[in-house]
Amino acid sequence: MKPVIRLFFKTVRVVVGPFVLLGDCLTRPKGIVRPEAEQQAIDARTQHLALYYFPTCPFCLKTRRTIRRLSLKIELRDAQHSTAHRDALLAGGGKPQVPCLQATDAQGLPTWLYDSNAVTAYLNREFGDSPAA
Repeated sequence: MKPVIRLFFKTVRVVVGPFVLLGDCLTRPKGIVRPEAEQQAIDARTQHLALYYFPTCPFCLKTRRTIRRLSLKIELRDAQHSTAHRDALLAGGGKPQVPCLQATDAQGLPTWLYDSNAVTAYLNREFGDSPAA
């Protein structure tokens, strides 16, 4: 029974996935325009961030849209199609759940932040155009 369920969901992903990506492409938000010096400072802060994602996962799309809206340069790591990224996510974070934001501190220690709401809240708090409440 388990293989039948997996086949069903794989078929759904194959059929619905292109439509999800098209919808995202057509409704993609515009990024914040910042002064050059401010954008460079933010780019320097995002150098140690990486987002593990699946291309058609709705929660990952939500997170990637926030990254685009905030004009952040965060490394995107496709954990669905890249075995190396999937293995790194599993080894570092402990579970193959996406989206997952890996933030590396000044000492080189990674922090793994799961859940799209937690990731978008972190990004809005750290890089948002309005001060945190």
